[in-house]
Amino acid sequence: MTAPALAWLRDDLRIADNPALRAAVDHGGPVVVLYLFDEESPGIRPLGGATRWWLHHSLAALADDLSGRGGRLVLRRGPAEKIVPAVVRETGADAVFWNRRYGASREIDARLKERLRGDDIEVASFAANLLVEPWTVQTEQGRPFQVFTPFWRAAQQQPVRELVPAPRELTSPQHVDSDDLDDWGLLPTHPDWAGGLRERWEPGEHAAHRRLEHFVREVLADYHERDLPAQEATSHLSPRLRFGELSPVQIWHRAHGELTAAARKNAGRFLSEVGWREFDWSILYNNTGLAHRNFREEFDAFPWEHPRKADLEAWQQGRTGIPLVDAGMRELWTTGYMHNRVRMVTASFLIKNLLIDWRIGEKWFWDTLVDADEANNPANWQWVAGSGADAAPYFRVFNPELQAEKFDPHREYIRQWVPEIDGDEYPEPIVDLKQSRAEALAAFEHVKAARTTR
Repeated sequence: MTAPALAWLRDDLRIADNPALRAAVDHGGPVVVLYLFDEESPGIRPLGGATRWWLHHSLAALADDLSGRGGRLVLRRGPAEKIVPAVVRETGADAVFWNRRYGASREIDARLKERLRGDDIEVASFAANLLVEPWTVQTEQGRPFQVFTPFWRAAQQQPVRELVPAPRELTSPQHVDSDDLDDWGLLPTHPDWAGGLRERWEPGEHAAHRRLEHFVREVLADYHERDLPAQEATSHLSPRLRFGELSPVQIWHRAHGELTAAARKNAGRFLSEVGWREFDWSILYNNTGLAHRNFREEFDAFPWEHPRKADLEAWQQGRTGIPLVDAGMRELWTTGYMHNRVRMVTASFLIKNLLIDWRIGEKWFWDTLVDADEANNPANWQWVAGSGADAAPYFRVFNPELQAEKFDPHREYIRQWVPEIDGDEYPEPIVDLKQSRAEALAAFEHVKAARTTR
């Protein structure tokens, strides 16, 4: 009888287009499908509240999907280098398969691969969660790209792999111990702040595919209006990619499939946004401290203000007196999501009008966004700050009033989230936009000075 194979899932909570799961099934014996909740290993960043909520429901959906195919999801909690070998011993597995990670946690995988192979266990890892692997897209000098446009041009020259079919059925050992998902405490209880998330989202692979089809058939034709937050013109696929309920390869092939003429005109624009995700992961692969270190070292000289508690709380709670900023922060708190244009505006306001360190804002988004991942979240904050790769120049300050006039001219989005905007209860701005912009530009002189002395 063929020994079991272990398919170790991470941010790839899907059955279709899952090379590691496919390899475990093709191994020929029973398949132990393992999800390990690891917040202890070095290089692992503990999840924020919103992503913990999503993870709970995505795992529940995956367990149901596997059960419908005759399989079973095994849940364990603890450090990977302890738990994975233990599960191998318990099950008698002679092969372990996983899809590759690209942050600091890849060092865990490398050590495990060496250890398991030393125990005569077959180990294989696969490209599954990016269109192109970071080390395959480099400049002519063999260095990582630091500017998006040439990166994406080069990335598009790489072949995109074919889709991996989902197994129709699989057999999983039933005797393997598994944690109870509810015991992990991923859901908020006291207080239960997730009502807006439950109303807005349905996690899971099936829901992800429904959303992709809806976007391609009903929304992509209007994608050229994606900067208008009151319009339904964006994909809302980011949390699906975050947890791997969809792969970018699935999205790529669908965007090259059957489309209306209007949708086809926008397909390239949409895929370039998927390309930004690829670029951010390339940046993280080569700079694993992206969430806490300036990509551009000269920004270490920036004189951040010590944040006033009242100002920071006003920003977090959406009561700054700046309508577009407040609308975005309230959307975030209610739904775990914020429109991308508004993300840039709210981040710019914190960094450049309040002079609060981008890392403080990044941590808040990490805790409150359902799509926060370890590459995109810090890379986007550093882009706005001016400290990142291909970053907006520091002197480019998003004026939230002008942004509202241009992208929410009828205040539909603002009124949705700040209904008191036309009444007497709305607060005065906590900061003067013109004066605070001038102060930010003056502070930037410290960075310019540090740059010239290098």
